[in-house]
Amino acid sequence: MIDRAVMQSQGTQKMMTMEEFLHQLKRHSLKATRQRILVHQAMMKLSHASADMVSAEISQNGDARITTATVYNILSQFADMKIYGRRMSSNNKMYFDINSSRHLHLYDRENARFRDIVDDELLEAVAGHLRKRRFKGYTIEDIDIQIIARPTKKNRAI
Repeated sequence: MIDRAVMQSQGTQKMMTMEEFLHQLKRHSLKATRQRILVHQAMMKLSHASADMVSAEISQNGDARITTATVYNILSQFADMKIYGRRMSSNNKMYFDINSSRHLHLYDRENARFRDIVDDELLEAVAGHLRKRRFKGYTIEDIDIQIIARPTKKNRAI
């Protein structure tokens, strides 16, 4: 079931276009600075990335020099505004997720990579189960499922 769901996720990622991104900045009263645009362009390419990965992508393209701390602050700001999501890796490194659609994650522990999984049936089954449960003193806001895995021998060669 997971392999099929992962395969179904290929090409279904909902990335925010530059126009949508600029609209989100305006909606949050933020200027479309060169740094913010470069960070978003790098995230459009990387999909799931840490601040240092985004910083390296920007530097590699020769677009500008932006410190990793500045990139982290921009990514955190976007996550706070719900433009991006946040993911914590098993080695306690913060990754940001550009995919705004409802989905699960497969986390490759060996390579510290996230992969989107679209499985509406599983998400609905979990949500349906939780609708019947009560957690005294809490209201469920969202469901975030992360499947932690390691590559099979076949996938390690890739």
